[in-house]
Amino acid sequence: MSTAYRTVPTPTTGLPSGIGYIIGNEAAERFSFYGMRAILVVFMTEHLLGRDGSLEVMSDAQATAAYHTFSTAVYLFPLLGSILADTLLGKYRTIMMLSIVYCLGHAALAIDETRIGLTTGLFLIALGSGGIKPCVSAHVGDQFGRLNQHLLPKVYAWFYFSINFGSFISTLLTPVLLEKEGFGPAWAFGVPGVLMAIATFVFWMGRHKFVHVPPAGQSALREALSPHGRSAIMNLVPLYLIVAVFWALYDQTGSSWVLQLKNMNLDVVDLEGNTRTLLPSQVQAINPILILLFIPLFSYVIYPAIDRFFPLTPLRKIGIGFFLAAAAFAVVSIVEEWITAGHTPYFLWQVLAFVLITAAEVMISITALEFAYTQAPTTMKSFIMSFYLLSMAVGNAFTAGINMVIQTDQGVSRLQGPAYYWFFTGLMLFTALFFPLFARFYRGMTYIQGEDEYLDD
Repeated sequence: MSTAYRTVPTPTTGLPSGIGYIIGNEAAERFSFYGMRAILVVFMTEHLLGRDGSLEVMSDAQATAAYHTFSTAVYLFPLLGSILADTLLGKYRTIMMLSIVYCLGHAALAIDETRIGLTTGLFLIALGSGGIKPCVSAHVGDQFGRLNQHLLPKVYAWFYFSINFGSFISTLLTPVLLEKEGFGPAWAFGVPGVLMAIATFVFWMGRHKFVHVPPAGQSALREALSPHGRSAIMNLVPLYLIVAVFWALYDQTGSSWVLQLKNMNLDVVDLEGNTRTLLPSQVQAINPILILLFIPLFSYVIYPAIDRFFPLTPLRKIGIGFFLAAAAFAVVSIVEEWITAGHTPYFLWQVLAFVLITAAEVMISITALEFAYTQAPTTMKSFIMSFYLLSMAVGNAFTAGINMVIQTDQGVSRLQGPAYYWFFTGLMLFTALFFPLFARFYRGMTYIQGEDEYLDD
């Protein structure tokens, strides 16, 4: 590691100097990822080409399975990224190397609109995006020491804010590029690729502002096998297997929920009184809008209000979030009942479901992100962060598996209409009822970068 880089946090009670570069990088990177992901199901079901240049699209069930298989890969590769970062390259160099791979994935999607281009592009994006995920999240925490650790919850909230700011803009713009005459898939996938290149450049600009924690080498393995390392893993793995159920539901906002919107009334009236029709994939933009609103609302209003009545621990936040997620899927289940009965519900019913599942996301995802960092021994930050991300892989693998199993040889789903949505609603409700029993027996430690000691939870 170059001696030009700091390896320990600067003693300060304020924000570290490199945080702005990390937040800027994250906003641009998330623009690229969510913009690409927002149009995947529509691209696969309406625009995918065969080798001869003619349309060769997937069925709804095939596209849903492919979407969640890709999402599974995105959240499996964090394990590779964390091993590279913690044992060999360090977080900064791992992020830079895999960001270039990430850019190549976007290029493949923009250049080739066949299944070959789709497979190649999604593999490279999964490797790049997944590989940097635990490194970036842990890199945020590395910037803090004992004097300013109290700022970690708010900084992780603003880190999540940047994710959703980039997601909001791209979810509105990218579907328009896909459908607008004269643009199409090349532009729709190309623009997110340019944003990923900008994200990589912004991160490089902050290299002298960051704390560069050196890779631990073999000591990372020794830490993982130490009593504290084994304890952290054994505590967190069951927790994140439970959290995986939430991701099995949440990530369907980009697949089954988009397909449901094709059968809903998407008309809106603008300020001039003109009626226009939203694209199904654009409705996902309500999620980042709500995140931008909910983060400060929960941090400064709802959480302090609840704390007046009983301590709102991280595990209690997660437990409440599970019930909200079950309620969200109950709403889309009822909407699907109406569609099956021949009605055309207005899309605001799904917006209500987005309100509920976004509130669940704030209580589960942001909390689990911070929890993964603070519960990890100092040389295992990226590695433990990858376990949190693996919960997303498990959830998406479950959804992909369900969609593969329910397909007949003719590509028709055996679990059609409301039955599909009610299945996931019931699964989430069961998890929400079970979780308090698990949380009652959870015991963990809190570790802060740059400190040898740990705190009992």
